[in-house]
Amino acid sequence: MIKFDNDYSRSAHPEIIKALNEDIYNSYAGYGLDSWCERASDEIRRAIECPSADVHYLVGGTQTNMTIIDIALRSFEGVISADTGHVNVHETGAIEFTRHKVIALPSTDGKITADQIREQGVLKVHNPTPGHVVEPKMVYISQPTELGTLYSKSELEAIRTACTEFGFYLFVDGARLSYALASPHSDVDLRCLANNCDVFYIGGTKCGALFGEAVVILNDKLKPHFFSYQKQHGALLAKGWLLGLQFYTLIKDNLYTEIAKPAVKMALDVKAAVLSKGIRLAVDSPTNQQFFIMTNEQIKALSEEYLLSEIETVDEFHKCMRLCTAWYTKQGDVDAFIEAVKTL
Repeated sequence: MIKFDNDYSRSAHPEIIKALNEDIYNSYAGYGLDSWCERASDEIRRAIECPSADVHYLVGGTQTNMTIIDIALRSFEGVISADTGHVNVHETGAIEFTRHKVIALPSTDGKITADQIREQGVLKVHNPTPGHVVEPKMVYISQPTELGTLYSKSELEAIRTACTEFGFYLFVDGARLSYALASPHSDVDLRCLANNCDVFYIGGTKCGALFGEAVVILNDKLKPHFFSYQKQHGALLAKGWLLGLQFYTLIKDNLYTEIAKPAVKMALDVKAAVLSKGIRLAVDSPTNQQFFIMTNEQIKALSEEYLLSEIETVDEFHKCMRLCTAWYTKQGDVDAFIEAVKTL
């Protein structure tokens, strides 16, 4: 069975395994107060060209999202998200569990717009019953989105402007950020994110690391006591040096983006093959996640050798299926899948 169901089913990039093996007999301070985390943070600050950024290391995406959102908001404040956003659909109410409402806005491509955010800001300003409703305070977006789509530089800058206008924090989830940076259709790099966000994170779990996410805080208001909040949320790893070593390895020579480029190219090759067979796209994604509307017969024919993710039932005869490539995907497996698609 060739698996295209996710991008986190292998251990870690060989360079990380090599670095771990070479460092096996060394000992370090705990909780991220070690030389590996210090070196990794310096590399991240260099890459984003922001020496004043605070960098912290957490273990997983949901943990990171709920920790950041919870510490940034007061108890009566909520976070704006696309209705397809990860915090709204795939985190089992983790944000609501921290007593913060997700204010979900409609989206057809996984993205929300500056105009939608501005509308929420106007509603807040002109609310006839202040103190009786949840007030938006943060905007959550992801790059790429839950549907694999990308925010352009102009879209990100427009959202930043709308957030500034109404005093909203802008938080970018980068769980799959390497695939966004590697896409030939992207004009947003790490420096652009740093210039337009209050906080974002560089995803490792789905981008070559064993596990881990690197949180980058740009807004000084969000920096104080993050370490304590992180500990309070159970998000502080005792062996924090494991995270530092991994992110130093990924960031120092741009390995983070380079290992994602083949994955994105292979995903786009699959998309071209699927389109040539007249199979519809659920969304036009330029990254490693591809979403297709397939007939039950087509799915059955492919499922004997290939594992894709079923996203939803479209109608009695069709389902939306996701194909996901990753840094470890083999060209031969993609070539074989393309040949199988041609026989459908």
